[in-house]
Amino acid sequence: MHLFDSKAGMLLSLPIVAASIPVGVGAALAMKQRGKDDVAVIYLGDASLEEGVYHESANFAALHALPAIFVCENNLYSVYTPLRERQPERPLAELGRAHGMPAEHIDGNDIGAVYRTASEAVARARAGRGPSFIQADTYRWREHCGPNFDNHLGYRTQAEFEEWHAQDPIERLHARLTSSGKFSRADEARMNKEIAAEVLREFDAAENAPLPDPASIAERIYAR
Repeated sequence: MHLFDSKAGMLLSLPIVAASIPVGVGAALAMKQRGKDDVAVIYLGDASLEEGVYHESANFAALHALPAIFVCENNLYSVYTPLRERQPERPLAELGRAHGMPAEHIDGNDIGAVYRTASEAVARARAGRGPSFIQADTYRWREHCGPNFDNHLGYRTQAEFEEWHAQDPIERLHARLTSSGKFSRADEARMNKEIAAEVLREFDAAENAPLPDPASIAERIYAR
């Protein structure tokens, strides 16, 4: 958590459920006030829709036609609690439409569908037509917080896991590109080599970076 990269336009992430939503809406308000054509993309989980701050933020964004896109990554679980035990049976996209936003329900593991829907939402925002809501259904393969598999805990079935695992978005895109002849084995080998080299460079840079100056420990903590 607490990730940010201002150069890439990533403002921040927060560990409290739904806490990033009003920050993203605030960023969208600033973009509109400054006359920029930037768009704030706010990522949230299905559990965030149960929080009041989502509804307050969505209402505000729609009221002021802010350039914001609410992307609900619906992976069916809030940690170990399934969606059906937390919310009544309803289309999640309706929680976007209820606030006056156009809403789309898509296969979040279909890269083409994600790209097309996101492009339309970005164009809408930049045209001054307000926010959009995207429900992208996907799945969490590993544990909620960590690198391991956790199916042994029994909160989901192996059959459900395997059904979603078969919808791996990377494998689906790989099959589409190779079958179309647009992506060869040589292309794949070259790309994998470049990515591995980039990762190793970043690891080396991090490991060789100097430690912070102890004298700076109080900076950015107090007003003065």
